[in-house]
Amino acid sequence: MNARAEPIHVTPAFDVERVRADFPILQIEVEGKPLVYLDNAASSQMPQPVIDRLVRYQSTEHANIHRAVHTLSERATAAYEEARAKLQRFINAPDVREVIFTSGTTEAINLVMHGYGRKFIQAGDEIILTTLEHHSNIVPWQMLAEETGAIIRVLPINDAGELCLDQFEPLFNDRTKLVGVSHVSNALGSINPVKQMIALAHKRGVPVLVDGAQAAPHLPVDVQDLDCDFYAFSGHKLCGPTGIGVLYGKAALLEKMQPFKGGGDMILSVSFEKTVYNAIPYKFEAGTPPIAAAIGLGAAVDYLSAIGMDVIAAHEHALLQYATSQFSDLPGLRLIGTAQDKAAVLSFTLDGIHPHDVGTLLNQDGIAVRTGHHCAQPVMARFKVPATTRASFAFYNTMAEVDALVAGIRSVQKVFA
Repeated sequence: MNARAEPIHVTPAFDVERVRADFPILQIEVEGKPLVYLDNAASSQMPQPVIDRLVRYQSTEHANIHRAVHTLSERATAAYEEARAKLQRFINAPDVREVIFTSGTTEAINLVMHGYGRKFIQAGDEIILTTLEHHSNIVPWQMLAEETGAIIRVLPINDAGELCLDQFEPLFNDRTKLVGVSHVSNALGSINPVKQMIALAHKRGVPVLVDGAQAAPHLPVDVQDLDCDFYAFSGHKLCGPTGIGVLYGKAALLEKMQPFKGGGDMILSVSFEKTVYNAIPYKFEAGTPPIAAAIGLGAAVDYLSAIGMDVIAAHEHALLQYATSQFSDLPGLRLIGTAQDKAAVLSFTLDGIHPHDVGTLLNQDGIAVRTGHHCAQPVMARFKVPATTRASFAFYNTMAEVDALVAGIRSVQKVFA
């Protein structure tokens, strides 16, 4: 195991091979071929410094937090709260109290649905979503609508996979109570104009929840600049562990919301007559939290910040441009999602070949892609396809891996010719 536990530091001239050396899993083979990992929109890989930090916590610091005075508990508590402060800096939240640890983006959105939606959204009130949303930002609001009689209105997309922004403001009326929008589409890679949408919603006094699961790993995120009311993202897409995520919320809103879960550490006092809830963020962190995962996520954002999110975004954009150019030479390939502003995601179909067959044959060449509807069935319906093959890139991917993908697709087409 690599003993180095500190985040790397790179020069502005991004050295992708130097970075790749930090990822043990990128050195393995699949089906006797070097792994080409292009499923980063589903889950990214973890660098050695994050692995080392997790091992160090489990080996020398592990204890439950917040309620004991012994040394290990104090160390674990300090590391856990330090991780919260790192996440605050990573998204430029104004107050560390506005950073809530969750199990991931899905729980973060559900927290807002239960804590804000069930308290403030009633029969006849309206929620605006977009066609691009992941199921995690659709289903909770449908559940709320079924429970309360609220109405969901949907902003459509054009043939490029871009939001029809000219139709956004007309969706509002006096009953609009919330907007939910993804920062980046997981299915297509479209980068949505969320800052502009937030400003339009705020003109109407409507809060906005941003699903940042696909943006936080790939773009600089500044919640103060966006002025969003809620921002949710996951650790496992961010070179961190699974089972950990973050909900940012403006303190004024969080303080008004009801807790999502009840139990230990979200209370100040309990009697059979009355329970007094804890202050934020602890009001929303019932029970023993994912301590190791939170600390690991803190190490992950240290790692990414040392490289620089602007550097990461530039490298991934170069990969996207190169891959898009190479795809244009492949006959029978239809690219689904051609937004002008895109993250490094290529979702495509091949004439006469089911995406699952594409994924299976690519795997025989060691190439990992995602196939299916990507938890975005309304997007698939919009483009009249049941599924796509999705290649999603991260900062540790290379141009040579793009070439391997293109060669793999050609091989798939030969098999079915």
